[in-house]
Amino acid sequence: MSSPSPDYTLYLVTGRELLPPGKDYYESLNESLEGGVTIVQIREKNTDTREFLEIAKRSKEICHRYGVPLLINDRIDIALAMNADGIHIGQSDMPIEIARKLLPAGSIIGVSVNTPAEAEEVVKGGLADYVGIGALWATNSKKLTSPVLGIRGVGPILQTLEKTSIKAVAIGGIKSSNLLRSLHGAVSPNGRALDGIAVVSEIVSSHQPSVVAQRLCQIIRAFKDRPFSLFSRIYAEPPTAQVLVDSAAHLLCSVKEYRPLVHQITNNVTINQLANATLALGASPIMATSPHEMEDLAKIPGALLINFGTISDKEGMLAAGHYANLERKPIVFDPVGIGATAYRRTTANELLNTWQAAVIKGNAGEIASLIGSNEVKSHGVDSLGSGFSSPKEILCALAKRERCIIVMTGETDYVSDGNLTVKLSNGSAFLGDITGSGCLAGSTVATFCGAENKRSKRSEPSSGEVEGILAAGDMFVGAIAGVLTLTIASELAAQRPEVHGTGTFLSALIDELYNLTPEKIIQRAKLEVV
Repeated sequence: MSSPSPDYTLYLVTGRELLPPGKDYYESLNESLEGGVTIVQIREKNTDTREFLEIAKRSKEICHRYGVPLLINDRIDIALAMNADGIHIGQSDMPIEIARKLLPAGSIIGVSVNTPAEAEEVVKGGLADYVGIGALWATNSKKLTSPVLGIRGVGPILQTLEKTSIKAVAIGGIKSSNLLRSLHGAVSPNGRALDGIAVVSEIVSSHQPSVVAQRLCQIIRAFKDRPFSLFSRIYAEPPTAQVLVDSAAHLLCSVKEYRPLVHQITNNVTINQLANATLALGASPIMATSPHEMEDLAKIPGALLINFGTISDKEGMLAAGHYANLERKPIVFDPVGIGATAYRRTTANELLNTWQAAVIKGNAGEIASLIGSNEVKSHGVDSLGSGFSSPKEILCALAKRERCIIVMTGETDYVSDGNLTVKLSNGSAFLGDITGSGCLAGSTVATFCGAENKRSKRSEPSSGEVEGILAAGDMFVGAIAGVLTLTIASELAAQRPEVHGTGTFLSALIDELYNLTPEKIIQRAKLEVV
C-alpha cells in the first residue's frame, strides 16, 4: 500500500481517549477518511500489545479501502506484525537507522523535530521521508516533551529542508480556527511551505468527523491553490512608481465611500490624536480594549491597529488579533519601543505567534530590534543614528520572515512586501517634533488597509475564491497610501500661515487630512521603486 509519494495534506493522528460519548472509533475513522484525510497515524500510548495490534489491523483495512496509508506511532514491532505502511518515531524512540533496516523497503518513516538542529540531523541521515514539526500550539491531546514551538519557529526548520525531498507536516493544537494562520506563518523566508497539517482532537473529538475533515481540507487546498503572496497584489510585471501612486491616491475615495471601522488598541498618549485623524480621513474609529468585545468587533469590516506603546491591554490585543484573522480583517502592528525592554520583546513574540499581522510598522530602531540587527540603536521609543546602510535588504528579509508588509518610518519612509520595495520622501520636520507621529502613521495605514479590505470584499464574486488568505485586498498599496497621506498632509499643514510651532501644526495637520484629495496626493507624492 505504501507509496513513494504519499499525500500529507491532512494527516490524522488517532486518539481514542478523545472520542465523544457514544462514538465508535472505527466509525469515526471511516467518516474521517470520507471527509478527506489523506494519511493516518495510529497512536496508542497506553494500550496492551495485543489490543494495539488488533486496532492497527482493523484500522489498516479501513484506510486501505480509501487508498490511504497507515502509519504506527513508535511501535516498530506492531508495524512489522501487521505490515503497516510505515512508522513515526520521536527523538527518544528507536534510532531511524535501525528502523529503516528492520522495515520493508518502501516503508514511510517520519521523525518528530522541534528545532533546526534536530531537522539538520534528519537531513544529514537521509533516511526519513518526512518530519513532524511541532508543537505549533499548546495542546491537551498529548503530553509534550519539547517546548511549544510557535508559528514563527517553523520557518527556520523548513529552511533546513530546502533542496531536499523530505516533506514537512506541522502538528500540535491545530484547528480550523488557527489553521490558516498556521499555514500562512509556517513558511521559510525562501518560500518553503508545509506539505501537510496533522490534526488530532478537532477530528477525533467530533460527532461529525467527516464534516470537520472536509472543512480542514478545503482551507488547506484553498491556501495551496493561491499564488505566493504576502498580502500584496500579484502583478504581471513590476508596477511603476506612477501606477503605485495612482492606486494609493484613489484609495482615499474608498475610505470615504466605505467608511471602514478602524479598531485601534493604542497607547494612552495618542488615543485622541488617532481618533481625530481617522475621522478626518472619513473612516470610523473605535478605541476598544476589552477582550470581551473583540469577537463582535472583528465582524465589522475594516481594520485592526495594535500599538503596544503602553502594553496595558495584552489580553485584548491577543483576542482582537485572533478574531481579526478569523474574519480576514487586516491587522497593522506597531511594536512601539520594542527594543527598550525584554518584556516588550517577549510580548511582541507572543502576539505575533498568536495572530498574523498584514502590516508591521516601526521606526529604524524598532525594525532593527525585530530582525535582530545591531546596525541601528534605539533610545526608548526613538531611533538613533542615520539608519540602515541597505534598508531594502533589511526590509525584504523581515517581510519574508514575518510573512507580511513592512513599513519603516523616519526622515525617509520605506514600504516592502519582500519582493518590491518603495522609498517615500514626503514629510515635514514638524512630524518629528510632535508626540505620536509614528502612531499616527500606524493609524493612517490601518485606515487605508481597512478601506482596501472592504473594497476588495465588496468586489469579490464569491467568498470561496479568497478562502486561502488572511486579509483580502492589496495591503502593500494600503500601506503606501497611509504613509503618503500623513506625510503629504504634514507638508501642507506646515505651509499654512497660522502654523507657528508644534501646537498649531497638529491642529493644521488634522485639517489637511480632512481636506486631502487624490489629486493632491498624485501631485505631491515622492515615491521611488528601489
